Amino acid sequence: MPLLIVSRVLLIGCLTMTSIALAEEATTDTALPAVLSRIRDAGLKDDWAFGRLTDLCDKIGPRMSGSRQAEAAVQQIAAALRAGGLSVELQPVKVPHWVRGAEKAEITEYPGRPAGVTQELHLTTLGGSVATPPQGISGQILVVHSFDELRAHEGQARGKIVVFDVPFDETLALNGRAGAAYGHGVVYRTQGASAAARAGARAALVRTVGGANYRLPHTGSMTYDPKVPKIPTAALSAEDAMWLSRLAAEGPVTLRLTLLPQSLPDADSHNVIADWAGRERPEEVVIVSGHLDSWDLAQGAIDDGAGVASAMGAVHLLQTLGLHARRTVRFVGWMSEENGSAGGQAYFDLNKTALARQIAAIESDNGAGRPLGVSAHVAPEALALFDPLMAALSPLGASLLDRREEAGGSDVRYLDSGGVPTLAPIVDTRTYFDYHHSAADTLDKIEPENIRRQVALMAMMAYFVAELPEALPRIAPSNPRAH
Repeated sequence: MPLLIVSRVLLIGCLTMTSIALAEEATTDTALPAVLSRIRDAGLKDDWAFGRLTDLCDKIGPRMSGSRQAEAAVQQIAAALRAGGLSVELQPVKVPHWVRGAEKAEITEYPGRPAGVTQELHLTTLGGSVATPPQGISGQILVVHSFDELRAHEGQARGKIVVFDVPFDETLALNGRAGAAYGHGVVYRTQGASAAARAGARAALVRTVGGANYRLPHTGSMTYDPKVPKIPTAALSAEDAMWLSRLAAEGPVTLRLTLLPQSLPDADSHNVIADWAGRERPEEVVIVSGHLDSWDLAQGAIDDGAGVASAMGAVHLLQTLGLHARRTVRFVGWMSEENGSAGGQAYFDLNKTALARQIAAIESDNGAGRPLGVSAHVAPEALALFDPLMAALSPLGASLLDRREEAGGSDVRYLDSGGVPTLAPIVDTRTYFDYHHSAADTLDKIEPENIRRQVALMAMMAYFVAELPEALPRIAPSNPRAH
């Protein structure tokens, strides 16, 4: 065949292939509402994620970082994703390994105490706390209701056990502002011990940061100011904090406190990563995620079994439907969110030289309530891009779109700090803090319908962002330590 004819054939062939590609792209864009509806409707019928959540809760249970159960969760989830045909990577992560140990407190002296009577308190050690001596400590209490009140009575705190009796605002929570209520109280959990130590106290007890009460203490992480001594600290049930306040109003109250946690050397663990490849730009990824670890008091069903199972379910749903977005949708099961987000830091460190390939990161870590919409830390001009997604979510009752000025989750905050847009499902959290970090965080609190809805929501979010013709604009870098 003459060279000119060959060249014309090749040119026609190239033009034809380009026309087909453009037609396919146009068809894909035009069909996006139908694709999103298809994902939504399929998600509402899919119980695969709830099955994975059941396995995680019932067969493994508590998943404290560094524990055998945490690593068993890594293997269980990796096996479930591999069984579905996904290629799975286990990213090594060094994680804190804190072990609770014995914990006990009793009131030994109080006004009107019958001879020989002592009374036990319901409490749980806060994560990261140092221990008392093995025999425990005894001391009078000083009850305060704020940091300002502690400072005003600083001279009375030396040598005592400071009790922060700060109520959780259940009215705020029940009116849809549970996060704000938690934020008001959690500073006493995280900073109370150092504030008390600064005043010369021997130990600190904090009223549980949570609602519903039922004499359940709620644990959680705390931090120490390196400029002051480390003192042992624990959370009291709300009822017991109120009880101590009443007794202390009548006169001196003495406690005997024994907390025997241990901080062991950092342990080897993993993030679980599984990719559903993009059809055009597979090197660019949109993360859909939750965290694998939980506190040690219960099954970690709502925090964050529901989130990690829903994120798994989102990728599995796209795979089942055979829907490849332009970019890769990447599942990440983060390790060690509860005590420092070592998994999020490790992932960022591995990818920080190529952050342009991290298009967006979605994290679900607000429980298993009914989905209400999408929370997005995105550039203001990006909000209009979400109109097709929000229209498709409307039949799900999840039509809220809130732009926020903070990361979409603790684990993705490092990516957020590098300018990567971060998103999260908005879910009903009115009762979330009734169970959060307590012994009541068990599978029976989960409504399977809400997991199906969250799977649908997260799959739609991930596919939509991964399918955008142009990536979401970058956001202004933030400080990951500020969260």
